[in-house]
Amino acid sequence: MTDENTKPIAERVAFLRSLPLEIKEQLSGEEAQTFMYEEEIPEALYEKIKDYIKEE
Repeated sequence: MTDENTKPIAERVAFLRSLPLEIKEQLSGEEAQTFMYEEEIPEALYEKIKDYIKEE
């Protein structure tokens, strides 16, 4: 998925940190990794965080 030279997307790391604890507890490590490093958000993850995403 990622290699050691790939950096996470800073805005997404900040977003994950800003989520309420009860939402963060629902996220798997794999979901968090995917969200921080990949462009596409998996549907299952999107369903968990959609209420906190500000659409542009």
